[in-house]
Amino acid sequence: MDVNLAVQASGAPLGLQIAFCVVLLALGVGLVLIGSRGLRGTLPRNRFAGVRTEPALRSEDTFRLANRVAGLPNVVAGGVGGLAGLAVLGLPSTASVLVVGLVGLAGAFGLAVAGNVLGTRAAAALPQPKAAGCGGCCGGCTVKQSLCGS
Repeated sequence: MDVNLAVQASGAPLGLQIAFCVVLLALGVGLVLIGSRGLRGTLPRNRFAGVRTEPALRSEDTFRLANRVAGLPNVVAGGVGGLAGLAVLGLPSTASVLVVGLVGLAGAFGLAVAGNVLGTRAAAALPQPKAAGCGGCCGGCTVKQSLCGS
């Protein structure tokens, strides 16, 4: 196989197009899956996916709310990444592949970050859950009761 066959007649290296396509499509599919599960409220608390900030991880309710709010921006970010990944396959030059690929990557990343910021703000707006027993009020622990003046 001739080395020159790796470059299409259009001038853009096929390897570059395929690399951008695979990365952007994988990013897009991942964001769409995470975002759609967040929107439906079916994304479980985990170590890897979803809004992973301190306010979002306070409770199940805050995690669910944060990921519902971040869900739509993450789905849109996945769509941007996926469309950019498909677009690079038909571009005529190396410069156009680089521009569209990098703009698609930056757009997907920016939308995902914006969604996660919104989700964090929504989770932070929820009140703190009340601790049960000795952790919160002066009703259950004699040591705490003496501190509260009861």
